[in-house]
Amino acid sequence: MPSSLRLLPLAALCAALLSACTIEDRTPGRSDGSRAEAPPSANAPDGIPTGTAADADTLLVDVQMLDSTIRVDMRYRDSGNFTGAPLPGYDANRAFLHRDAAAALARVQASLREQGLSLLVYDAYRPVRATLAMVAWAEQTGQNALITDGYIADRSRHNLGVAIDCTLVDLATGEPLDMGTPYDTFTEAANTANALGVIAERRLRLVIAMAREGFANYDREWWHYSYAAAPLLRFDVPVQ
Repeated sequence: MPSSLRLLPLAALCAALLSACTIEDRTPGRSDGSRAEAPPSANAPDGIPTGTAADADTLLVDVQMLDSTIRVDMRYRDSGNFTGAPLPGYDANRAFLHRDAAAALARVQASLREQGLSLLVYDAYRPVRATLAMVAWAEQTGQNALITDGYIADRSRHNLGVAIDCTLVDLATGEPLDMGTPYDTFTEAANTANALGVIAERRLRLVIAMAREGFANYDREWWHYSYAAAPLLRFDVPVQ
C-alpha cells in the first residue's frame, strides 16, 4: 500500500477525522442515520415521499456505469451478511446511488486509483423491504438489543440512494485491506477513530478521499458514508 500517509496515533487521527469531514446530523444511536418510525408511505413522517419505479430509473444510477473499475460485493444479496440469509429486494450484484452521489463516487474512485487503491462497495441503494427485513430478523431472533442500541432501524438513507458502505482494495494484490473489523461489526471496535497504526491510516485515507467529494462518514461505522443530494425519494424498487 502507498505510504504517503504516515501512521497516526489515536489523538491525531481523531483531529484529522474532524477536519476531513463533517459528521451528519443523526438520531442518537441509529447506525445509518435512520429514525424509528412507521413504515414509509407516500406521506412519510419525515416528509420524504416514496418514488415509483419510473422515478428510480431517472434518479438512481449504477455506479459501475460511471466507473467500471469500482468493485461491488453487495452483501445482502446472499447469505454473507449478519442475518445469514439473502434480504428481499437484492436480485443482482449491482450498486445504485442517487445520480449526484454516483458521480461523486466516480471521482473518489479516480482519486484512489492514483494511490494504487480501489473502492469496494458492500451496500448502496437498499430497497425499503430489505430494511424492514432487518428489523424483522432482529425481532424474530431475539436480538432486539440491535434495535435499541441503534444498529438496526426501519428507516435508512440507503433507501434514498444517498448512503454507501464501502472499503478499500489494494490494486497490486486485488485484496481488500484489513480495516480492523469486518463489515457490519456491531461493537465500538468499528468506530472510525477507534484504531491505531496502519488500521488508523487506512480508515483515515478512506475518510479523506470520500470527504473531498462530499461524503460524510458516520463515526460509529468506518465503512458508512452519506451524501447530501436533491431531490430525495424513498424507494422500494428491487435491485436488478
